[in-house]
Amino acid sequence: MESLREALEKLKLASTDNTTDSTENSLDCLLSALTQNNTEASRKMQEMGILSLLPTLLNPQSSCTPKVANIIAEMAKNEFMRSPCVEAGLIPPLVQLLNSTDQEVLLQTGRALGNICYDSHTLQAQLINLGVIPTLVKLLGIHSHNTALTEMCLIAFGNLAELESSKEQFASTNIADELVHLFQKQTEHEKKEMVFEVLAPLAENDVIKLQLVEAGLVECLLEVVAQTVDGEREEDIAQLKTASDLMVLLLLGDESMQKLFEGGKGSVFQRVLSWIPSHNHQLQLAGALAIANFARNDGNCIHMVDTGIVQKLLELLERHVEEGNVTVQHAALSALRNLAIPVVNKSKMLCAGVADVVLKFLQSEMPPVQFKLLGTLRMLIDTQAEAAEQLGTNGKLVERLVEWCEAKDHAGVMGESNRLLSALIRHSKSKEVVRTVIQKGGVKHLVTMATSEHMIMQNEALVALGLIAALDLVAAEKDFVGANLVSVLHKLLSDERSAPEIKYNSMILICAVMGSEPLHKEVQSLAFIDVVSKLRSHENKTVSHQASLTEQRLTAQS
Repeated sequence: MESLREALEKLKLASTDNTTDSTENSLDCLLSALTQNNTEASRKMQEMGILSLLPTLLNPQSSCTPKVANIIAEMAKNEFMRSPCVEAGLIPPLVQLLNSTDQEVLLQTGRALGNICYDSHTLQAQLINLGVIPTLVKLLGIHSHNTALTEMCLIAFGNLAELESSKEQFASTNIADELVHLFQKQTEHEKKEMVFEVLAPLAENDVIKLQLVEAGLVECLLEVVAQTVDGEREEDIAQLKTASDLMVLLLLGDESMQKLFEGGKGSVFQRVLSWIPSHNHQLQLAGALAIANFARNDGNCIHMVDTGIVQKLLELLERHVEEGNVTVQHAALSALRNLAIPVVNKSKMLCAGVADVVLKFLQSEMPPVQFKLLGTLRMLIDTQAEAAEQLGTNGKLVERLVEWCEAKDHAGVMGESNRLLSALIRHSKSKEVVRTVIQKGGVKHLVTMATSEHMIMQNEALVALGLIAALDLVAAEKDFVGANLVSVLHKLLSDERSAPEIKYNSMILICAVMGSEPLHKEVQSLAFIDVVSKLRSHENKTVSHQASLTEQRLTAQS
């Protein structure tokens, strides 16, 4: 304690008369105290007012500067010292020291800034605003041979890259080239992991994705995959996962994805394809996710379907009916769903037996798989009447859809089930499908769907309900009454927020249910004619015209 007080007094004197030897000795004493008991020594130093002396001691020309920065770094290991360091004005002079050519100064300065700003997005944002990112990237390029400095830069990048505000600054530097160059030099697993930890958050930015692809990161990742795919060590398994996950992340950018696709002839695309039949689940997963990412525009989808990718995905899914790897199932279904979006692909995929394979997962209890299964089937039957009828008369499928329409814990599954139920009716326009849906209890769910907060779902429900009323009103009558259909339609027509399409289809449906005596009575009791007559002056001509026709129908049958 006495030696600390004595060192501090000497430091105060030395800071005014610039005697280097005395300053060095005092700093050594402080460092020694911090080494023995960091927390206690830091607290005493703060009480004695040492922090106020440090900004003037952070002199780029002084040989004492590395020790001063080291003392700050050691004190800032304690959370209670970080705010006082900021309040003492230490950040600006430390940032200035990053322009030093002295490697020890750079290392200790980096440690000090890292410890002060640790776990504080506010302080890290302050560093970004002070321009540390371009400076650190430059340092990485100059001192890539210095292991300690390199690691300091990587740790700083890892922390700063978590902030969205950093991405623009990173994108304006040559960080991609520097990191790829650094990665290529690494032989140890731990060092590669350090680079990976920086690459992953940076690769979330689309501009940086493209820069990384152009810098040759993909070739590095493919090499890692090739070296570790048969490895059984934990580090091999970890590197394989990290490399393949990062590969998939790079494909999330439109430009980077298209660059790697190269019209379906790219070597990277071909290598990724070879992952799908692999026996390694991680590679199967990455391969399927990569295909799903490549399948983000019609041109790519059409090319991939024409070159036989569907068969590879179906074979993969068949392997996982029994093995049951949920992530692989989900990824393969995602890829098939995306591939089924272009109209020209639908019939080809149906002929390839996609629907039959997808239906094998109908018993899955995993919501992510259920969600993708439903989306895939919905995409497949869009405009495909025959397929819609075939699936719509599949009692087991419709039964499962009705069950999932009640999955309140999984809103996505519930929404997709309703949409598929509606799609089966809308695209088949089949009385048999309507009867199957009625028998399995699906009508009430379509009525509920008409009250959805999403206009597209409301509209799909109303069109399906209109077809049910037109094709088999007698069979549906009891369910319509039980689900309060007429009351729902009255609310939709009365609500000023309802879109024109909703109002139009609600009136079409009102006219369609008038042939049922109990439904007709409900229409009369709710005074629909008043609501409809107001819509005759609606700004949308289609709505106003339909309102006139509906009013005539209501008047004629009153």
